[in-house]
Amino acid sequence: MVVIGFCGGTGAGKSTLVAHAANTLGRENTLVIEQDHYYKYLPELTFEERCTLNFDHPDALDFDLLTVHLNQLKQGQSIARPVYSFAQHLREEKHVVCTPKKYILIEGILVFSHLPLYSLFDYTVYVDARQESRVQRRTERDLRLRGRTVEEVETRFKTTLHAMHKQFIEPNKGRADLIVTNNEELVDATSQLDGWLKKIDT
Repeated sequence: MVVIGFCGGTGAGKSTLVAHAANTLGRENTLVIEQDHYYKYLPELTFEERCTLNFDHPDALDFDLLTVHLNQLKQGQSIARPVYSFAQHLREEKHVVCTPKKYILIEGILVFSHLPLYSLFDYTVYVDARQESRVQRRTERDLRLRGRTVEEVETRFKTTLHAMHKQFIEPNKGRADLIVTNNEELVDATSQLDGWLKKIDT
């Protein structure tokens, strides 16, 4: 089993590159676990209170559960992965059963910030992109998939996203085994990733 952690700023293109890596390694051999399903379960808060939380700070995530789950997968056990609703800022009651695979890809903006989790990665990839590119991609995604408005996204970048990136994400760039630059042409990033994956797959 090979565990690869993928980190990088919001909008850097992590999910796209992780999906490409899974296709390259073989979907039947690869399990993808996204950090976004592991936000803390806070049903005691009202929806309005949950909307005010800083979801880009490490404290917003249940890294203990994610670490336990990854350890179970490494031991050959299946897990019941949470399902998170971004519309309600709350975990849903259902879950997804995930079974161990030859390759496990862990993806998220903060997955390098929790050392017990980071220590379980065999390899690490940091997806790097210019701030302008990340803002554009994040805005397009949140409008299309998460029901946000342009004003909401812009406010989050000004109040939390840029600050959290500088404090908790970008400093981890130097800890990665591979830094993939993903700005204009996706093919440049996928080519770099493919060459590196071939080396670890031999």
